[in-house]
Amino acid sequence: MSRPSPRRSHRALGAGLTAAALALSLGACSSGEPADPDRIVLTPAKDGGSGVQPVGNPVGDGTSADVEGYRMTDVRLPGATGIGDVSFRILAPSGEPLLTYTEEQTKLLHLYVVRDDLAQFRHLHPTLAADGTWTARVDLGSPGRWRVVAEFIPEGSTTPLVVGITLRVAGEETRVDVPRGEAAETGDDGVVRARLLASGEIGPNGRLRLRLTDADGEPVALGSYLGASAHLTGFAVDSRGFVHVHPYGAPEVTDDGTVLTFHTVFTQPGDYRLFLQVRVDGLLHQVAVTAPVAA
Repeated sequence: MSRPSPRRSHRALGAGLTAAALALSLGACSSGEPADPDRIVLTPAKDGGSGVQPVGNPVGDGTSADVEGYRMTDVRLPGATGIGDVSFRILAPSGEPLLTYTEEQTKLLHLYVVRDDLAQFRHLHPTLAADGTWTARVDLGSPGRWRVVAEFIPEGSTTPLVVGITLRVAGEETRVDVPRGEAAETGDDGVVRARLLASGEIGPNGRLRLRLTDADGEPVALGSYLGASAHLTGFAVDSRGFVHVHPYGAPEVTDDGTVLTFHTVFTQPGDYRLFLQVRVDGLLHQVAVTAPVAA
């Protein structure tokens, strides 16, 4: 019996049609976002919101390949030199490949390929084949232990699941200590600078704030990325557990910079290496900071 081809859920399809209509009528308001109907949104979103549809708190932290009966399998990485493919499949509790998903932040699945020492971070959006295989191009650039972490929502659910596996890429590995302390609470990529304004907190309804400026200390105007003003993910430095937080409301532009507030669900204290992605002047920027989370 043939399997159905990959498809979005009805909710995701409706969102895509709405986005397509926005692309036709409001393309000039996309804040530098490419004219992709899956990604055209208004920023800030209506009524000061973030543009992100509410979802449940993720189940799983990416340290296990099995979560709630779903399993990551057949994971492959390219070598450390040159660009190649990362591929894998997600199996449903039935043991069959999962083919239907619900969109989260405009994508059916978010893939994170991260070196185990947290010195390298790749956020990818793979494509799904009819046999359930996800594939994306990636440039690792260095050998060592690499984690492959997938975040997705099965069709019919509102709860993201996070699964992951660690593979070793052959070659001589040079590990890097994760930056910690006050100096690590600021990061920049030469264009965008991010500064942590307060430490995180344990609990289901926490807040974490970052102030963004350009190299001259001036506020930056944020475009839309993945249906929101920013995308922030991170990993516990000690356990390597994955966390994903969402923007809370619209960016606040102040004299000192552009302030982003995120909703957090930290369950363990400690240091977290956070990777912020924002779009400025049509270009995607990635900045890393380390946030302490108090007990």
